[in-house]
Amino acid sequence: MTPEMSDVTRARHGRPVHHWRRDLVELAALFTAVAVADVTANLVGHGPDGPALLGLSAVALVATSGFHTWWTRRHGHAPPTSDTGARPLAEEQQAGPAEDDAAAGATALWRMRTTVKDEPGTLAALCTTLARMRIDILSLQTHPLADGTVDEFLVRAPAALDSGAITRAVAHSGGSETWIERADAHDLVDAPTRVLGLATRTALDAAELPLALRQLLGRCTIRSLPAVSPCSGRPEGDAPVEGALEDTVMRLRAPEGGVITVERPYLPFTPTEFARARALVELDARLGPRIPRGQDVLTLPKGTAITVRRADTSDLDAAKEMHERCSARTLGMRYHGPVGDADRYLTHLLSPRFGRTLAVQTPSGRVVGLGHLLWDGDETEVALLVEDEWQRRGIGGELLGRLVAMAVEAGCESVYAVTQASNTGMVAAMRGLGLPLDYQIEEGTLVITARLHTAPAPAAPPHGHAYERQGARD
Repeated sequence: MTPEMSDVTRARHGRPVHHWRRDLVELAALFTAVAVADVTANLVGHGPDGPALLGLSAVALVATSGFHTWWTRRHGHAPPTSDTGARPLAEEQQAGPAEDDAAAGATALWRMRTTVKDEPGTLAALCTTLARMRIDILSLQTHPLADGTVDEFLVRAPAALDSGAITRAVAHSGGSETWIERADAHDLVDAPTRVLGLATRTALDAAELPLALRQLLGRCTIRSLPAVSPCSGRPEGDAPVEGALEDTVMRLRAPEGGVITVERPYLPFTPTEFARARALVELDARLGPRIPRGQDVLTLPKGTAITVRRADTSDLDAAKEMHERCSARTLGMRYHGPVGDADRYLTHLLSPRFGRTLAVQTPSGRVVGLGHLLWDGDETEVALLVEDEWQRRGIGGELLGRLVAMAVEAGCESVYAVTQASNTGMVAAMRGLGLPLDYQIEEGTLVITARLHTAPAPAAPPHGHAYERQGARD
């Protein structure tokens, strides 16, 4: 180790560093001052110009003192400026991991809920505890209850703090029934802005209502039951006009009758959340059925032009006519039951309340294909029906690719298709997605599940068909 490296090492551990050059200059300055003082005293005592020499000696002493001060400040006992890691040992011992992470800027976002007593000072005590832990409160919402208040926080905490440490600190400050989970940058949007955005999405597309409710309420399971069962024709679901709230379950009156059930077992709903959800459903009911009216005109490999667009219950008659042109085998593979019951499902399938439907239309206006993306609680189902005459032209693959893209946009983790092992067209279309697939066979029924979170949705139509986009209009 060189002397210079040794000096730097000692400076990092808090011991002084001595430089021989600085000491030599200070010693020379001292001897110079003594010699000048002696000569001046002799000249003043024995010469005629004593006062003038005395003045000159004073100026010389002041100049020497100034030089010494400048030299000392430039070469003092502080560590070199390049040694930015210099810090006394005692201070390093007192600094813990949380302070080191905070100094490095490492933080994490958390969403937290806790119940406190409805008394003055309870919220202040909780905020004081969080401040002592260097936790920054980014947003706060209060949900009044009959016997307390639920406070919902979005906080930024040092990365070294885990959820258990934060929960224990909150409990010591009077919080109870605390729930906490990691948040992300999307949660930084304030609640009014988020609610207005969800209302806008719902206003543009009735199929967005279940997705908007899920984003409004967090991780939850949403199921829609029609007022009348499409299979038996008997009443199936109903709810009070004002809805019902039961701890972790809320039931809302669907706009067309029926009931929307929302479950969140890990966290009870508050009356405030129930009121927000009910207002969103009421908005949807007032606006009535609606879907975006955009459409794409595509050219099939054989030169035939088709139009792909969103469909709803206004296409019911055209869909029934397509059923009449389909063979019994095609309808049987699609609906897995008696062919005569196929028309019963169409009203349910075409309703935007239960999902999204795409229709393929010829230039003459005839519907020759339907693709459905259906909300099924936490899961999402895809289903295809293509008229016999138009099969094996790539229409099924085009519909499936668009439906999967919609599912990815909606934040779905997977989609599944229920078909038969003999339905080679549907199997090939699912394989053409290029996504990881899971297969399950039960009593001749094949369920194919595509995992969407492991790979992006396909950017090109499946099966390698070279479609030509002629245009799009809204």
